[in-house]
Amino acid sequence: MRQTKGNGKLRVGIVVSITADQVDMEVQAFEKPLCVDLDGTLIRTDMLHEAVFMLLRINLLYIFVLPLWLAKGKAHMKAQIAQRVMPNAESLPFNHTLLDWLKDQRDAGRELILATASHHRYAKAVADHLNIFHSVEATNDTVNLSSSAKADRLVARFGPGGFDYAGNSRADFKVWDKANRAIVVGEESDAIRYSKHSHADRLLEQPGKSRLRIWMKAIRVHQWLKNTLLFVPAILDFSTFGTLTAIQLAVAFFAFSFCASGVYLINDLIDIEVDRKHKTKQHRPIAAGKLSVSDAVFAAICLFTSSLFMATSLPLAFTGILVLYFLITSLYSFFLKRLLLIDVLTLAGLFTIRVMAGSAAIGGMVSTWLLAFCVFFFLSLALVKRFVEISGQLTSTGRAGSGRGYQPVDLETLGQAGMTSGFASVVVLALFIDSPLISQNFANPQLIWLVCPLVLYLLMRIWVLARRDEMNDDPVVFLMTDWRSQIMIFAGALVMLGSQFIPPWVGL
Repeated sequence: MRQTKGNGKLRVGIVVSITADQVDMEVQAFEKPLCVDLDGTLIRTDMLHEAVFMLLRINLLYIFVLPLWLAKGKAHMKAQIAQRVMPNAESLPFNHTLLDWLKDQRDAGRELILATASHHRYAKAVADHLNIFHSVEATNDTVNLSSSAKADRLVARFGPGGFDYAGNSRADFKVWDKANRAIVVGEESDAIRYSKHSHADRLLEQPGKSRLRIWMKAIRVHQWLKNTLLFVPAILDFSTFGTLTAIQLAVAFFAFSFCASGVYLINDLIDIEVDRKHKTKQHRPIAAGKLSVSDAVFAAICLFTSSLFMATSLPLAFTGILVLYFLITSLYSFFLKRLLLIDVLTLAGLFTIRVMAGSAAIGGMVSTWLLAFCVFFFLSLALVKRFVEISGQLTSTGRAGSGRGYQPVDLETLGQAGMTSGFASVVVLALFIDSPLISQNFANPQLIWLVCPLVLYLLMRIWVLARRDEMNDDPVVFLMTDWRSQIMIFAGALVMLGSQFIPPWVGL
């Protein structure tokens, strides 16, 4: 960045290739007003896209109304949405590199104008929050201030070449063509090509995480660990395990993982406002503006399509369970997770569905004992997840900011229910050990009794740490990072392996 000093303070300029011959032009340009785009430029997101998902969060049926509004023009649609939802300007992911430079320009006496295709209500909220703009030009109820419409508005106000303009995308080409000086913000490929051909200035943010790491975090690859539950039926019926079974389960694993990742993206889009108020979820790529809404929607569609394509190579029963999983998780994202207790019961059910899907993928039958264990065990994990999340969000005043149906007084009930459910799962496991399925498929089923204290340790440790506020709000993430829990899981795996091949010790 180019740095100059003025009025006793450091001023940050734009990253440009300015030569000595351009100094006079730069001084003259500084005297002209600076118009700044909002979506993708001043903020690392799109207000319209976010507002659409805020609307769908209120009522999913708006998805059928949006095309009717759009048929009357984009300005009309934006006005209708703006009447119903209002994003929080204070929590938006601002481009701080650009914002700092704009504040420096304002302090030097330059006139700043926020010129955006977002609705005037949204633009006014941002301008009031930042308090650096002298005026606002934005979409109203009849005119969508984008591309040529924005260019015409600014030319009518300042004259041809009478203003500088900072934008980020192809939609800004016509505005840049009419501006005295074009400033390209960000790294959109079309805008970068424009800057190279027209010798426009460029302003870049400080480099952050790689795109691959951002995408890996957004689709929550670490959560794919949950889908290893699909392998449980085959492990318990080891006699059916073979090359074909392994291939079928691998395909099923990725089909479920892709579907889950697509739902995670949609969930983050729906919860974007709530996530920005959360102490850890505010760093999720979509909430932080590191991943655009449009890119997330496109990725979700690709993931869902790939998941369904892979499912077609497996038995029809598996495809049906996968579709059921998608429907339930979608309902959870839009509606069920805000219902008292229904949310945790749904989460426990989704874990159990994974076990059923694993059995369906290899054409087998799942034991009712195993399903009962899964229901109680994963209900305990779901309750601890909600316990930690709600205890961190709710205050003594009530439900404000929680996005859930819980109150602080409910935390003790959640804790008691979670511990009870965990103990119930161990009781079911102990009874399951004596079932015909275990005795027929394991050489030494008595060894599996050792799994019971291991499961007890895992659950009790999770709950103790949850009450101490020493645990991540996702128990799966906790199990992946806590070395003591990993030792217990590894020991359990060794016990299950030993029960397959170690002869009974009876009579020794």
